[in-house]
Amino acid sequence: MIALGCDHGGFSLKQEIIAYLKEQNLEFKDYGCYNEEACDYPVYGKAVANAVVNKECDKGIIICGTGIGISITANKVKGIRAALCSDCFSAEATRLHNDANILAMGARAIGPGLAIKIVDTFLNTEFSGEDRHKNRINQIED
Repeated sequence: MIALGCDHGGFSLKQEIIAYLKEQNLEFKDYGCYNEEACDYPVYGKAVANAVVNKECDKGIIICGTGIGISITANKVKGIRAALCSDCFSAEATRLHNDANILAMGARAIGPGLAIKIVDTFLNTEFSGEDRHKNRINQIED
């Protein structure tokens, strides 16, 4: 199950991602926002982060205008490793090396075509499990 969250700046891109997830028959839960009315990204970043850390969902995708504020918010939750990605290489590397559990994106920084490719890469790349990466993750978590 994938947790989704965005602010008003990310609402349109989240709709594109929802269509992609449905097309791929992937289960998701939408934690908001639900329209383009101005709202505060921390509400939705925290909701997704808590859903992931509490194991209600396996991974999360969060979106705001830049992806920065919402990723900072999510990373405040212990156990979350949210990665702001604007390219497929970063999405792949953060899964392989960091076992990132939340993907953050900026709707004003990337278009829907690229965003879908990033989501696909993030969701379909497994953590390498290499000891050096496990050790680094443990250092992050301490």
